[in-house]
Formats: sequence, structure tokens, C-alpha cells
Amino acid sequence: MNPLSDPRKRRWLAWGALAVVFLLVNLHRLSTAVLSERLTADFETTAAQLGTLHASFFLIYAAIQIPTGVLADRIGPRHVGSIGGVVLSVGAIGFAASDGYALALVSRALIGLGSGVIFVSILRFCANWYQADEFATMTGLTAGVAGLGAILATTPLAITVDSFGWRPTVFGLAIVGFLGSAGVYVLARNSPADAGLEPIEGVPEQPSITLAETGRYLRRLARDPDQWLLSMIFFAGNGTILTLIGLWGVPYLVVVYELEVTTASYFTLLGSIGMLVGAPAVGWISDRLGQRTLPLVAGLGLFVLVLSIVPAVGRPPLPVVAVAYFVCGFLLGTVMLSLSIVKERYPAGASGVATATVNGAGFVGATVLPTLIGVVLDAYRTGDTVGGTVAYTEFGYRLAFGLLAGSVVVAFCCSLVLHRRTAAGG
Repeated sequence: MNPLSDPRKRRWLAWGALAVVFLLVNLHRLSTAVLSERLTADFETTAAQLGTLHASFFLIYAAIQIPTGVLADRIGPRHVGSIGGVVLSVGAIGFAASDGYALALVSRALIGLGSGVIFVSILRFCANWYQADEFATMTGLTAGVAGLGAILATTPLAITVDSFGWRPTVFGLAIVGFLGSAGVYVLARNSPADAGLEPIEGVPEQPSITLAETGRYLRRLARDPDQWLLSMIFFAGNGTILTLIGLWGVPYLVVVYELEVTTASYFTLLGSIGMLVGAPAVGWISDRLGQRTLPLVAGLGLFVLVLSIVPAVGRPPLPVVAVAYFVCGFLLGTVMLSLSIVKERYPAGASGVATATVNGAGFVGATVLPTLIGVVLDAYRTGDTVGGTVAYTEFGYRLAFGLLAGSVVVAFCCSLVLHRRTAAGG
């Protein structure tokens, strides 16, 4: 049978096309760690400016999450996803061509604008094409794609940039983005019925909702204590991972351990491998157990302990750092359960706007935390350079990691409250 005519095969092809674009999203958003030295040199940035350049992606990404959820619910993931892929690729071309900090800042924000619609589009697609008890697994697989993108954003990106330069590399990613966007437009449809196919057993047709209904759901979300708890969890958890793996994890190793950037990228590579395997594994376990909040609590508790190693020790042995980076990446899978939880607490037609609300909080975290850490590090700069980049004190990095650990402590407390409310039927 033609795979395009079989709804169960067609959904994997369409998900694969969306996943290619999402892979690029994660490559772009985490590339700053590897590019930090070159960006600092080319644009003459301070740590705070570099943090802001990195965070500009996440600022616009976070700002458009709720509008994206509304669009995904109303017009579907096909058009939203393909247009987003085109926009992020245009932004990548602008970033590659930037001749100054201001243009680079605007271009990276444009990459964030296009990227911001992709994940919610995938979640909305999965809600339309997969059964409810498959959703956490599919969310985990999608997060695994993020892990693969994060892997490519470490050592493979460092090697490619060393071979071809950072500007041609980013331009090449733009070309792949245009091709992926075309694949989404050709293969993805809003539902099996929209593709002219038979419905998939156990997957109800997801209705489009009116603007009035969207407004009611947004007001309900604003008054929902559980949404705020989940948003705080995602703010801290997602923000911490994207700050550690996406920016400051490499400079910490370069400055404190005097490693080469390519060598330091091996450690963030381990964190990315953790993301790749952790999110699908945790999602699958959660679906099999029929439990959401208990794995969330356990994972965040472990996350706090692992993040506390650097603040407590300052310069732990490198094997300990390697394990800590891997475990942090793996534990992103527990944070991703926040999206499954909020999706399950709202009607099917509102799955886009519900998941987008919590997802947006995660990228507010990815905007705020890197910049705050940049400010902390600037307060403890040494005036020296290591490997061509500004050096900061070990104590500054201990404070920076302590800030990340503290944010996850807040998330852990929120998860305990959420678990108690869920157990009590709240």
C-alpha cells in the first residue's frame, strides 16, 4: 500500500518532516555555546551582551507561544509549521550575513520567531493523529529530536565550523530549513480526514475552536493554579537545560578547566545525548505507568542534587562534570511531562493553546536565565582572556550554577504542590 494512503504510515512521514524542522530549531537555539568565542570576537560582546544575543531567540519564541497555540488550534499544524520553517531559515541567512551586533540580534530574534511555532505545531499534530495514551511517548520522541539537534549543536557543529567557518555553516542550515519546510507542506495535514484518509481507531477527530472558545480557555488557563505550577516548573527546567547546554556549559569548561572549545563541546554532547534518550524513555515509562506527577517530582529532586555539585565544589573532577551534564540532559524528560499534564486537563480542541501556555513559560526561562548568568559573570570577570574569550572567576561560575540550582529548587517545590493537589483531586 502507498504509505501516503495508510493513515498510520502517513502520520510518521508527516511527523518526520516536522521533526526535521524541529531538529534545526534546536540546532540553532543551542549553537551559541560553540559559536560563543567567534561571536564575541566578531561582534565585540560582553558576557551580558552574549547572553542577550543568545536569549533574543527565546524572548520572541516565548512571546509567540500563545498566539501559536491559537493558530495551531484554528488553522492546523500544516500551514503554521511550514511557514515557521521558512521564517527561521530567512533569519538564519540574516544571521550568517550580519556585519554587526545589532543585525545579529535582530536576525537571531527572527530565527526565534519562526522556530517558536514548530514545537506546538508538532504537539497539535500528535493530538490529531495519535491516541491519548501515546501522547507522552510522542512528546518524548519529539523532545528526543531536540536532543539530536542538541548533539549536532555540540562537537559536530564545532568541527563543521572549524572546517568551513561559522557563517557558511549557518547559511547551509538555512538551505536545509527551506527543504524541510517544503516537506511539511507536502506531507502534513491537520487530521486523517483532512488528508482524505480513514480515521485512526482511538483517535477522535479534533474540532477547530472559535475565537470565543479560545478566549474562554485562555481565561480558564489564567485562573488555573495547576497551569501556573506547571509553567513555573517548565520555566525553571527548560530554561536551565537551554542555559547549560546551549550557552554557559562550554565557556565554564574552557575557563575553569582550560579546555579547547571542541573538547569542551564533548561534555555538552553528553548532555545532548541525555536529552535524546531521556525524554522518550521518561515519556514511555509515564505512559506505561499511567503516572505523570510522581515521575515529575522524582526527576526534579534528582535534578536539584546534580546541579548543586558545581556550586558546592566549584571544580569537580571532569568525569563528575561529564556525568552531571548527561544526567541533566536526561532529566529534561521529566520536565517535558508538564506538557502532557496540561494537555490532558483541557479539551482536545484546546490542546494547542494549553500546551503553548506552559511551553511559553519554558522559553521565558530560557530568555531570563542566560542573561542573569551573564550579569553575574560580568561581576566576576578577571580582565584576562582564555582561548580568545573573556575569562570569569571560578567563584562567578559557582554563583551561576547556584542560580540554576535555585531555580530548579523552586520547580521541585511546585511539583510537590501539584502532586498533592492531583492526589487530592484538586
